[in-house]
Amino acid sequence: MDLRHLRYFLCVAEEMHFGRAARRLGMSQPPLSQQIRALEEELGARLFDRTSRRVALTEAGRLFLPEARKTLVQADHAAQVARRTQNGHLGRLALGFTASAPFVPEIADALYDFRQGFPHVDLRVQELGRDDQVTLIERGDLDIGIIRGVAAPTLPDGLSATWLLEEDMLLALRQDHDLARREADPSIADLAGVPFVLYATTSSTDFNDHFFALCEQAGFRPSIALEVGSFATLLGLVAAGFGATILSRSLSRLHVDKVILRPLVPVFRTRLWMIHKSDLPPTARAFQDAIRRAGAGPAA
Repeated sequence: MDLRHLRYFLCVAEEMHFGRAARRLGMSQPPLSQQIRALEEELGARLFDRTSRRVALTEAGRLFLPEARKTLVQADHAAQVARRTQNGHLGRLALGFTASAPFVPEIADALYDFRQGFPHVDLRVQELGRDDQVTLIERGDLDIGIIRGVAAPTLPDGLSATWLLEEDMLLALRQDHDLARREADPSIADLAGVPFVLYATTSSTDFNDHFFALCEQAGFRPSIALEVGSFATLLGLVAAGFGATILSRSLSRLHVDKVILRPLVPVFRTRLWMIHKSDLPPTARAFQDAIRRAGAGPAA
């Protein structure tokens, strides 16, 4: 059934006059009458009683009227759903991120901005290691991943990495450690013999390898006291004097008693990368826009 016919029918039913209905619809009266007759023929029912003096709904027309209204309301709703989905305002967005990502102000701001601007999107976020993010993106269970790495990650065909931002790395020590008390900022060479507690997940592999390489360039192999799987444990053990660690500057927002953060000389940096398929759903494109507005990633 042509939705146009239903709109013509509703207009005549509301005006109860073909001439006024035609003017309201921006058409002449004869074509309107023809369209109403075509609708009646399609339905096999007369909808209006017409005389030279009046127009009235038949019993079939009276009962058809609310159903036609509901049909048009549902059709308009369906069109809005399609438009809102295409604009990223409806649908699902699955995000994965490395453990430190939510502490980065630009990432936190982008998440807040997206949730405020797209409240009807089913937003799912989860902390995942790099390898898990890649697997889930390939499988279609994850739309966007955020990982940390010194260099662009090597990814399977069909996946891309977009550089978001760069962060300084800081040395975290217990406050009574010699390197915490000295005036000059420590260098990589100063870390020889210092026991380290490291965050050991697939997300940190690239960073740890780069840190080890810097130590070897300085003439020593780092002493690894412990490897842990959570930042809470990492910082707790540093505070307990088990060793030092290396943290991104964004994690300095976590204040832990008895832990001091010192810059390294020269500056040691890592990057956050957004990984995704080239063909993104509208919700993921909307999140990319939120990332840009927050000041991360390339300009549009």
